[in-house]
Amino acid sequence: MHAILHALSITGSMTWDITWALILGFALSAVVQAVVRKGTIVSLLGDDRPRTLAIASALGTASSSCSYAAVALARSLFRKGANFTATMAFEIASTNLVVELGVILALLMGWQFTAAEFVGGPIMIIVLAVLFRLFLRDRLLRQARDQAERGRAGSMEGHAAMDMSIQREGSFASRLFSREGFTSTSHVFIMEWAAIIRDVVIGLLIAGAVAAWVPDSFWRAFFFDGHPLAAKLWGPVIGPLVAVASFVCSVGNVPLAVVLWKGGISFGGVVAFIFADLLILPILNIYRKYYGARTTAFIFVTFYFAMVIAGYVVEIAFAGLDLIPHQEDAKLPAEGISWNYTTWLNIAFLFLAALLLARFWQTGGRAMLRMMGGPPETGRHGGDQHQHGNTPRGASKPTSEA
Repeated sequence: MHAILHALSITGSMTWDITWALILGFALSAVVQAVVRKGTIVSLLGDDRPRTLAIASALGTASSSCSYAAVALARSLFRKGANFTATMAFEIASTNLVVELGVILALLMGWQFTAAEFVGGPIMIIVLAVLFRLFLRDRLLRQARDQAERGRAGSMEGHAAMDMSIQREGSFASRLFSREGFTSTSHVFIMEWAAIIRDVVIGLLIAGAVAAWVPDSFWRAFFFDGHPLAAKLWGPVIGPLVAVASFVCSVGNVPLAVVLWKGGISFGGVVAFIFADLLILPILNIYRKYYGARTTAFIFVTFYFAMVIAGYVVEIAFAGLDLIPHQEDAKLPAEGISWNYTTWLNIAFLFLAALLLARFWQTGGRAMLRMMGGPPETGRHGGDQHQHGNTPRGASKPTSEA
């Protein structure tokens, strides 16, 4: 019982330390998604030129941080005509280059990890684009598109099909601060939380258990701590494989990354581990449903190689600039709640979350939550958009590709 309470206390402290950062990140993401239409995104992702991949990465950075929702959204964009390489770049950015991930990394591990994530992410996308150019054959791409068009649903498929952006014209500010903008922002915010809460909770529980129960001696032996060259070579190779087996994705893997870092994994290994949220076993099974077994194998091999390369590049670059922090400086919260800046920030952002939750429930949110995890309905427009009947006044409505 004492061991269980110890693990739960670490989990609780971690949760308290990152709450405000999660709310801030999802709020910013919701603001962007409330005013940017999915039809606009599709129109910008028609090829795999460098400029298009840069746009895809920027759009992904402003989008969801839930790995399941990101994978479903990428399939939805691909079905609507977006280039496959561009959709994969969008998918990577929407889970690994988002604000909340960067803030939480800075809080728990140091700003160097935030910088490494935003340096390594583009490197991974570039490597992946080169690999796709070299090895992705038209036949495999046709098979992937045929499989995608069959409409087999995976986790968060209904969420991906919803376009909750507002349709009124005007400037960004006028659209955002309108009644419809407030409603749409609240809907995106709450549904993004609904999509990610499972993984955040699982990640925190696993991190608490590992931190409390697995001795440091095990991790130091496993990661070759004390052998600098071997540790640097081994870290980016083993990091993604640990992530695959952990079942934890999105920002939920950051607490576990803290434990691994304090246990002796290399700097590049941490970066590769965090990138691998798109290769955990449940998501690999979703790829199989979406694109077929052969394309899933191709995605796994190319993604894994790109993660390893990004980990090595980050390791070498940050070591050369003397920017790799000491493992002892990583923060594994265990002191609980106290009256400091974290508490005040949590109070402020929890109040913001309560306002958005109230608006969500007032404008038909309950029905949208029921739809988000299942397959999209076929509406009047013949696509995979949800059509809402009797949507309350002020509620956001899924739209056609106009």
